[in-house]
Amino acid sequence: MIPWATRFELRQYLKGSLWVLPLFGGLLGVLLAQAALWADGATRLPSHWNYSPSTASGVLTAIVGAMVALLGYVVTIGVLVVQQATGTLSPRYMRLWYRDGLQKAVLATFAGTFTYAFALLRRVEDDFVPDIGVTVAGVAVAVSLALLLIYLDRFTHNLRPVAVAALVGRSGQEVLADWTAQVRADGSEDRDVAAPRPGAPVLQVRAVRAGAMQAVNLGALLAAAERHDCTIVLARTVGDFVTVGTTVIEVHGRTPPPAPHLRALVALGRERTIEQDPAFAMRVLVDIAIKALSPAINDPTTAVQVLDHIEAFLEVAVSTELRGRYTLVDRAGVLRVVVPGRGWEDYLQLAVTEIRDYGAGSTQVCRRLRALLDGLLQTVSAERRPAVQDEICRLDAAVEIAFPDARTRAVALGSDRQGIGGRTGDVTASSPGGRWGGGANGHGRA
Repeated sequence: MIPWATRFELRQYLKGSLWVLPLFGGLLGVLLAQAALWADGATRLPSHWNYSPSTASGVLTAIVGAMVALLGYVVTIGVLVVQQATGTLSPRYMRLWYRDGLQKAVLATFAGTFTYAFALLRRVEDDFVPDIGVTVAGVAVAVSLALLLIYLDRFTHNLRPVAVAALVGRSGQEVLADWTAQVRADGSEDRDVAAPRPGAPVLQVRAVRAGAMQAVNLGALLAAAERHDCTIVLARTVGDFVTVGTTVIEVHGRTPPPAPHLRALVALGRERTIEQDPAFAMRVLVDIAIKALSPAINDPTTAVQVLDHIEAFLEVAVSTELRGRYTLVDRAGVLRVVVPGRGWEDYLQLAVTEIRDYGAGSTQVCRRLRALLDGLLQTVSAERRPAVQDEICRLDAAVEIAFPDARTRAVALGSDRQGIGGRTGDVTASSPGGRWGGGANGHGRA
């Protein structure tokens, strides 16, 4: 039986592959050509549906040439996409672009039409013309052109930074909700566990190759822990890069499961994926924003638009039960699996730290960050509010350094959801603490 980690890696490869579906389309084209030839031999068509041998050969030859040209055209577009994504967006976004089903469908249709027309062309003779096949080939060309137009329209609109941010943000929100639901479905308790059991682990499962932790089979880990009456602790979280020899899993108990079995329940790859790692989606959003803030691009408006989707992501995180550690129990309520996670503060810090560092000199970015943090302050629970207040203080300190002039600093301290030009919030303080300055810890209201 193929190990779970190997199956996961295979699924990841197939999702990102640009040649598997086109190859299948090409093979399907050959099979459909054989079916069309059989139908031509078994059916007699009206005379006005018949083609002369020269006409059929000319049509099929033109289709073969056109499909080759269109395949090259789509490949050229793909190269341009790679250049734009790596230059103005984020190289991490390419993993999502590779998986676009429409692009693969277009390539598969072109390849299938090419092999279909070529297979028919070989059978055109003076005494036999595949009339049905030639007609179907014309229909396939029409379908190919329609898909090409849809493809061009989609990528013309979806390659804008704000469209990419919307796509990545939605993907991250869905993964965050799915991951939390999965942990809850596998028996997560409503409490954090500082230590699974006293004493040293009886087994440490170490990585045999380097790579990023892409996914973990929580259900299988829970079943293995219950079957062997032990507690399994993940020493690394999804998204971490581990080297050879790094401890990935610790087992507490008397009879640990076999190390190869546990190792096969953790998928490693060359880079992070979004399947069980919603923080990776936030990482991509932040990368797009800070690249827009680089001196080579200098596009703070794009950063502000990305902050819109970062805020939407954080709002979903606010309503999600996030903990630094998840504990899974069996049906009897016995602790079986401990999984490290990311808390609310981790997502907030990831979302705003680098954008604040690189955008502190932009009035537009500072004002949009202020609006984001002010909005979160109104929605987060009491225990999460100090983290937001601390980020506000850090933003005020960055503005203080970037804008020595008091009048300019007062503008940069404003709260504006459009960055500049929107509805401005009230700003009464120009000290590094801003509106939240004062108080023993800098978090009190002025």
